Amino acid sequence: MTKTQSADRILLATTIGLVLFGIVMVYSASAIMAQQVYDNQYYFLIKQAVAAVVGIGLMLALMSFDYEHLKKPAVVYGLLGLSLVTLLAVLFLPATKGTHRFIRLPGFSFQPSEMAKLAVVLFLAYYLNKRADKIKSVKQTFIPCVVVSGIVMALVLAGKDLGTTAVIALVTALMLTISGVPIRYLAICALPVLPLLYWQLFHVSYRLERLKAFLDPWQYARDEGFQVVQSLIAIGSGGVNGAGLSQGKQKMFYLPEAHTDFIYSVVGEELGLVGASTVVMLFLVLLWRGFRVARRSEESFGTLLATGLTAMLVAQALFNVSVVLSLVPAKGIPLPFISYGGTSLVVSLIAAGALLNISHHVETE
Repeated sequence: MTKTQSADRILLATTIGLVLFGIVMVYSASAIMAQQVYDNQYYFLIKQAVAAVVGIGLMLALMSFDYEHLKKPAVVYGLLGLSLVTLLAVLFLPATKGTHRFIRLPGFSFQPSEMAKLAVVLFLAYYLNKRADKIKSVKQTFIPCVVVSGIVMALVLAGKDLGTTAVIALVTALMLTISGVPIRYLAICALPVLPLLYWQLFHVSYRLERLKAFLDPWQYARDEGFQVVQSLIAIGSGGVNGAGLSQGKQKMFYLPEAHTDFIYSVVGEELGLVGASTVVMLFLVLLWRGFRVARRSEESFGTLLATGLTAMLVAQALFNVSVVLSLVPAKGIPLPFISYGGTSLVVSLIAAGALLNISHHVETE
């Protein structure tokens, strides 16, 4: 069976394009705030560029060896164990903006939940491939997968990160489904989760306020709905062609988190419908090429890993854009490759590197 001799060039170009675009937009969205807070307009740009260099280096390194090495139990369980330890450790550190998401060191911060997403995808690909002959076994396949994923989600949720929890849940369900696990297992598993979801939405005060603001953001425009309203103003004022790169107004201390979770709002205001649609199109290309790699992989581990990594990246992008457009309640989740954040960027590039590696070993047309 013939194999491709090089990585998927369209996927590689799309990834690099998103990263470079993200660096430009991070500078545009953050320069004024960086100048006022840090007396250096390039503060966030430099940190994002360093993360990009590190991430691209890791991506290229991952492309250079056989992804079969990722099957090794030491790699799978080592990454999973490290994720669990850091997710637990961050709960005992001081909260940042009311959440426990970051481990902060001098000149460096790390978000364990980003690594945890990668760990869950790798574990599920490994375990489901290993149990391929017993894929419908509740005891030997379904329960271990759900328990491991559930523990990770519980720790992420304990850090008050519902968005990442939802991404992990979605990716887990997709990977179990395509591996051949009966859908009824997932339906039964969801039953006890629904009361927990109800409690998180309606009995956790700040989430209830966000839900109310989502239903009528203009009524809560001075408090919980403020960020969403400013985001919608930014998107609406951009029109078709936008105000021009760096010419946006909402980033001037009107729109909170303009360079992180709401950077898509800045894209919409400065580059208009054209720029915002282009970003969505690039993620659709990533979805197409990622699932193409998964479909053409010669063995189930590659198929599962490619599916999980692609779903992880695209689902997060979908959540982020939906929040910015007020299609779902606000939650803190970055736009992969584009939002400011070293951990998110590096992990996204590692995922892209693994996808590109798998594309070395797929059937040719």
